[in-house]
Amino acid sequence: MYGVLMIDIDSTALTAEDVSLIKQAQVGGVILFARNVIHADQVRKLCDSIRYHNTDILIGVDQEGGRVARLREGFTPLPAMGKLGELFDQDPICALTCAYDCGYLMAAEVLAVGIDVSFAPVLDTGGISQVIGDRSFHQDPQIIIALATQFMRGMKAAGMATTGKHFPGHGAIAPDSHVAEAIDDRSLDKIMAHDMQPFIQTLPWLDALMPAHVIFSQVDNKPAGFSKIWLQDILRKQLDFKGVLFSDDLSMAGAQAAGDISARVQAAIEAGCDIALVCNDRIAAHEAAEAAQDLPYPNQKRIKTMRGQIPMWQGDLESTCQQFEYWQQAKDNVMQTFFTTKTESSSENDSSPLTDPTNYK
Repeated sequence: MYGVLMIDIDSTALTAEDVSLIKQAQVGGVILFARNVIHADQVRKLCDSIRYHNTDILIGVDQEGGRVARLREGFTPLPAMGKLGELFDQDPICALTCAYDCGYLMAAEVLAVGIDVSFAPVLDTGGISQVIGDRSFHQDPQIIIALATQFMRGMKAAGMATTGKHFPGHGAIAPDSHVAEAIDDRSLDKIMAHDMQPFIQTLPWLDALMPAHVIFSQVDNKPAGFSKIWLQDILRKQLDFKGVLFSDDLSMAGAQAAGDISARVQAAIEAGCDIALVCNDRIAAHEAAEAAQDLPYPNQKRIKTMRGQIPMWQGDLESTCQQFEYWQQAKDNVMQTFFTTKTESSSENDSSPLTDPTNYK
């Protein structure tokens, strides 16, 4: 049975404490961060070890591209999605092709090391957000829709389910909800007409969504991830979304309005989330696991749709990725388009003035 919690682990191999947590009945997922990654072979062994201790578990990661990339050493670099938007302004056809290639390439390499899903794509509109920035494809919702659809087509072709974030949109709010409360005081009509369009118009391609820790004060006094109005009335009933709902990280400052971690987990699940994420706080993870014992299990059929099509490990990343028939072409196209004239190195990506990207969700 898949449980309602997704937690993180300490390092590059499982500790006894990690194993104890993973075996908890209500732990249904593990999310990996940069601290869990050395190289591809080590990540695959780590994922296999996680599944040895819990067969009903999802393994996730944030491998968006640009500065939000947990898997680096030996993996193909991906441009920030905003680079695709810039390319679209110059050459729409090339940008759409590259969006598909980026989605396929990302998914193939993530699946190859045993990870089910990368929480992507970001569907927020570009704007004043301190945390979104060039994680967004563009400022124009219609361009986001076009590029994100191609990106998701690539993901699905490689065998990975898609997760759009951060519903109903984080791009118009300056504060970073990781470290501060974020409030959007626009009307529902304005949000619907602009920020929500990338979510609404890509619903047929979305297997999961992650709501924002943003309070949309004209709609509800709770962050979207704790709001029955947003998750049940609007998303489930009005928009008829039937996919998985992952909470954003409940350890973030934007989630503190719901109370302590036990209250946050309960509030997220009661609002309509299927799986609650508790990251970068081991004490909170233990408290959440204990509190979750009294919560109902999520819809198992729905959760199983997020399992990735993970290939047999062939000894190294390149050999394993050769099992994906389009991987080499996608890799060549992405590298030639974005990395031949100017290398977007990890150090360049990490030099952003934004908040530490290692914890971005």
